[in-house]
Amino acid sequence: MAQIEVKPLAGKTIAIVATDGFEQIELTSPKEALERAGASTKIISPKKGSIQGWKHHDKADMFKVDLDVASARADDFDALLLPGGVANPDALRTDQDVLKFVRAFFEAGKPVAAICHAPWTLIDAEVVDGRRMTSYKSLRTDLLNAGAQWVDEACVVDNGLVTSRDPNDLPAFNRKVVEEVGEGVHTGQTT
Repeated sequence: MAQIEVKPLAGKTIAIVATDGFEQIELTSPKEALERAGASTKIISPKKGSIQGWKHHDKADMFKVDLDVASARADDFDALLLPGGVANPDALRTDQDVLKFVRAFFEAGKPVAAICHAPWTLIDAEVVDGRRMTSYKSLRTDLLNAGAQWVDEACVVDNGLVTSRDPNDLPAFNRKVVEEVGEGVHTGQTT
């Protein structure tokens, strides 16, 4: 008898917000984990066409943008994924359409996952105050100054907000992202 493959995220759609300069593995690894679990994903960006991934300090692959962030509605998605890299979140944190889109996920209690430098975007979206989080170590002071409780752990979950430090944490990050998306809306996930 053939075994039926369970797809716990079937029917769920995940927004991945990124722009040029994202750390490629921090987009591709969780994207693949979400898709294996049955979710569909859409790359959303302030930039139209395609965006440039990076592998540390070297250019990597180009990725097609599915939707312009100014046209995107959080209501159309079940969760949000923010990959890191340095240039990517630094650019995203200054884009008002991105910040509005990110805040909408918190207002709706939907799961949000951010890895490495991605919490910079969350700081400017003003959604980290009082949250227990981790990040790339250089963001520690920024997160503390924004009111977050920063901890040095591979993966931290706080009411639907999943954060990790760097690509070494991807196995734990991916597991928790799939789990939190599967749980759906979290009443503690607010602005």
